[in-house]
Amino acid sequence: MEWKVTNVARRGQVAQSSMYGNAKPENAIDGNRASNYYQESCAHTNNDLNPWWRLDLLKTHKINTVTITNRQDCCPERINGAEIRIGNSLNDNGNANPRCAVISSIAAGASQTFACNGMEGRYINIVIPGRKEYLTLCEVEVDGTLSGKLAQSSMYGNAKPENAIDGNRASNFNQGSCACTNNNLNPWWRLDLLKTHKINTVTITNRQDCCPERINGAEIRIGNSLNDNGNANPRCAVISSIAAGASQTFACNGMEGRYINIVIPGRTEYLTLCEVEVDDVL
Repeated sequence: MEWKVTNVARRGQVAQSSMYGNAKPENAIDGNRASNYYQESCAHTNNDLNPWWRLDLLKTHKINTVTITNRQDCCPERINGAEIRIGNSLNDNGNANPRCAVISSIAAGASQTFACNGMEGRYINIVIPGRKEYLTLCEVEVDGTLSGKLAQSSMYGNAKPENAIDGNRASNFNQGSCACTNNNLNPWWRLDLLKTHKINTVTITNRQDCCPERINGAEIRIGNSLNDNGNANPRCAVISSIAAGASQTFACNGMEGRYINIVIPGRTEYLTLCEVEVDDVL
């Protein structure tokens, strides 16, 4: 089972072929799509032959999409013909890696998403091959995927554990996008990441149409042990409450673990999770 990891770009290291003024490569991953160059949120090279920008994710990721925001106030045609390259090689500064996409054009100030369909790589390059040009990138956003296995203490009806990582925050139970256990003592849900990760945050979406208080007192546990089905691992957070239909993010600050459990300890309860989103750190 795979699910989306949003914007891994912001946790990487960046480089570019040259720097025009103060338009450093980090500007393209600052989380700001401001597209007027003078707002100082764009990366920009000099007028180079084959100008390039590179993101190093520090480890291999499966890349789902790359979204690029083009400059608004001048020269949007400069991006035409740029290529997105993804792979693990630094040959030609990473520009020889396999190609995800060719950018025919992006409108001035617009953001355009390119599907890379799970291409694997540590390095993501944007390069304009074959000509002298300025390369300006006002934002680069990279969505990846993680793989894992799911389990839960029981299953209410067809509310399987996979529903909680289907990428859909729909919070009405009858929409069929929530995981739900039976009325168990100490009900739990577990994600197996297949290997140890450092976990930055866990975001949970609560049920909207009924019983939001059921989540109260649930705990997020992270670690490498399957003792007590993983529920004995170190605790990231206690969920005091989440409003009906709301999504709440809990900081785990780089806790390491293969298993992420959500468990309601000490009482008999239904555990309903309409979405669980895990953000790992590099």
